[in-house]
Amino acid sequence: MTQAPGKLVMAPAVPHIVTELPGPKARAHLEFDRQWTSPSVPRAYPVVPVRGEGCTIEDIDGNLFLDFNAGIAVTSTGHCHPDVVRAIQDQAAKLIHYSADFYLPIYAETCAELARIAPMKEKCRVFLSNSGTEAVEGAIKLARFTTKRQYLVAFLGAFHGRTYGSVSLTASKAKYHAGFGPMLPGIFHAPFGHVADLKWFDETLFKHLVPANEVAAIIVEPIQGEGGYVVPEDGFMQGLRRICDEHGILLISDEVQAGAGRTGKMWSIQNWDVEPDIVATAKGIASGMPISAFIARESLMTQWGPGAHGTTYGGNPLACAAALETIKQLEGGLMANARARGEQLMTGLRALQARFPAIIKDVRGIGLMIGVEFDTHEHAAAAEWASFQRGVLVLEAGMTVVRMAPPLVLTEDEAAIGLRLFGEAVAEVAAK
Repeated sequence: MTQAPGKLVMAPAVPHIVTELPGPKARAHLEFDRQWTSPSVPRAYPVVPVRGEGCTIEDIDGNLFLDFNAGIAVTSTGHCHPDVVRAIQDQAAKLIHYSADFYLPIYAETCAELARIAPMKEKCRVFLSNSGTEAVEGAIKLARFTTKRQYLVAFLGAFHGRTYGSVSLTASKAKYHAGFGPMLPGIFHAPFGHVADLKWFDETLFKHLVPANEVAAIIVEPIQGEGGYVVPEDGFMQGLRRICDEHGILLISDEVQAGAGRTGKMWSIQNWDVEPDIVATAKGIASGMPISAFIARESLMTQWGPGAHGTTYGGNPLACAAALETIKQLEGGLMANARARGEQLMTGLRALQARFPAIIKDVRGIGLMIGVEFDTHEHAAAAEWASFQRGVLVLEAGMTVVRMAPPLVLTEDEAAIGLRLFGEAVAEVAAK
């Protein structure tokens, strides 16, 4: 394969596996990594990426993988999209950092763009930070500050991050709380996804635990991510909005994984025509650069003043440049492509489910946010590993689900190749 620095040139068809997996250089790197990195970092499988382009990842041994996880739903415009790279380079030549404590022009421009695309009719204002968990933390603070209430409701199966406030809201796996208690007080977890579950608020929470007028906010992933790519029933999100309106509770939409065009709409909550009060975003909004935001109705955001919330690195100029270009790309055709390729994948995966109904129990999702639920954790893990061995990078979610969240630049041919190879992986698992 002919290579140029940072670029794949005239690459063979992808995937293209030239060593055993992991290869010799990858194995050496794994040993080096084990000596220096925190063992708390979760690792899915031993891929050692050094270069990327579009939906292709090249590892340290020269193997080419078809990326169906996008760095956990982050590289929305594909790896190293040339327009995003150009925007970062242009900004880097001008100014790499200046704190948002001062009047950085590109910071306000990015806030204005995020406010423009927000899923609320009221004018919005925006706070920029660095990661999804920071955006959630900021949303928690704003909700408590503006409502003067203390209690928060999240959902069983939710994942909102790993810092103390957001991990307290998280309820996808008990291990995320293990050894770190006590968690942030004043948090309750509701059942997720079924319209009938909404009875819990009146019959359990408000009746037995806390009065409704002391609940500051309900925070929800409109489609649960790490909890297993769970899509709620129609009517569930609308029901949450009604509960919030009735009791003066704020609705926070955690769009960190499901937003930024992944479902074919800019924000996943728009699939149900529901307006939140606050939106948290990160991951795909800047194609891999570290930026996040919480976007709130102006009537909320203007209630706090200087010093109530701040950050040194949030809204970094390079990340802002990437976000501005990413939004252009999402609106310029990538959301439409997410819908088309999502339909293609769902059709193929449901056909695969029909072939292997004993081990594939469900196929669900919207756009390029798709979950394949297996009968056991062991079968899901085996399918992930067998896909890796064939050069397709998928990722588990929850206990029994394999998620597919490829870059939104996925082509029809790449989707077909991924389906074929994932089908081979499932057949291998079924045969065993």
